[in-house]
Amino acid sequence: MDKDQKKKLKAQYKKNEQDEIRASIPMSVDELKDLLSFLNREPAPECDHTLKESIEFIESRKLNPEVVVPWLGEHGGFCDCEVIYNVYDDVGEIVGWHLDENS
Repeated sequence: MDKDQKKKLKAQYKKNEQDEIRASIPMSVDELKDLLSFLNREPAPECDHTLKESIEFIESRKLNPEVVVPWLGEHGGFCDCEVIYNVYDDVGEIVGWHLDENS
């Protein structure tokens, strides 16, 4: 297998992985982007090692926490600060949101 073939296979694998994550998101991409922005706001409340802020956001958008919270956990979001960093690692590129943005 030559270098170009390896590159194409790697790109296809990444695309498939992102498509799978995108299909699993239990809210719209815009809502997920808004959640990340909400949690990353300035001044951000200190993380109390819960999903209190995330759940507040989820409920304000009339989303089902019983569906969204487990999904966040599957992507490493077990508290609000982990949602910003760990969930972002999985979905930042998909939703077009970056940690240096606050909106």
